[in-house]
Amino acid sequence: MDGNRDPVPLDQIRAAAERIAGRVRRTPLLAAGPLKQPLGDGELLLKLECLQVTGSFKARGATNKLLSLSDDQVRRGVITASGGNHGLAVAYAAWQAGTRAVIYLPESTPPSKVAKFGTWGAEVRVEGAVWDDANSVALATADRDGLTYLHPFADSAVIAGQGTVGLEIIDDAPDTDILLVAIGGGGLISGIGSAVKALKPETRLVGVEPIGAPTLKNSLAAGELVTLPEIRTEAGTLAPRRSEAVNLEIIGRTVDEIVLVSDDDMRRAARWLWFELGIAAELSGAAALAALMTGQVQAESGQRVVALICGAGTDGLA
Repeated sequence: MDGNRDPVPLDQIRAAAERIAGRVRRTPLLAAGPLKQPLGDGELLLKLECLQVTGSFKARGATNKLLSLSDDQVRRGVITASGGNHGLAVAYAAWQAGTRAVIYLPESTPPSKVAKFGTWGAEVRVEGAVWDDANSVALATADRDGLTYLHPFADSAVIAGQGTVGLEIIDDAPDTDILLVAIGGGGLISGIGSAVKALKPETRLVGVEPIGAPTLKNSLAAGELVTLPEIRTEAGTLAPRRSEAVNLEIIGRTVDEIVLVSDDDMRRAARWLWFELGIAAELSGAAALAALMTGQVQAESGQRVVALICGAGTDGLA
């Protein structure tokens, strides 16, 4: 890929914002204080994508992608593989368009999330232990049945849709010093990084991965895509064994640092969110906050820190 060309330029993200307006929510950026248990010396704000349609930021990318398809591609129906959140977002976008949606999920998907798919009329099929296994079958099914495949993180329209989160953050808090974002396949932080670094390049962008699934951290260290031999985290939406070239390229250019947190760290952060703010976040949704709680990311007095709460759920409270 040409390193001088941005694969997801700012005008593409702004076009996505216009395209999906009225179909997804502009989520609040909430000042966390006052707090019984403060986290560091900086001012903490929370971008509540857990309040997004279907419960995560994924509705942005899936909706933008579906609205970018031809009438024929929409009519044939769509298919994807997901750890849960992207699948729900595709089901929602397909429901809006009145077309068929087939969603492949790994066996690790929480039953509470699987139960939501029926609400949007999607066909759910469970295949394999992790996302990569489900994805292989979804790709084969798309070819066999003529369905339109929607990739969860390595698609420019999906990345642009996720980048609208970054537009909103900089619009609501232009003086953001540190921005914390969880990483799964890398679509979310690719979109946010593309938007934020174009608008306010001095913002420190920190990615957060599980210790048991350091897909992008290992790939950046190796200077090439790495396939993890195994996944050792219960945060299934942050657990692909391999990312893709477009995500690695954008992340390498826009993300200042990637830190790792344990499942227990994420659980503590999820319980903090529930105790302090009454917010029910899944493990992945609490990952950004866990980086602050563990001290791996520290803010100085007077700095403004934004943590993205990317998904709703109750697995972090178990």
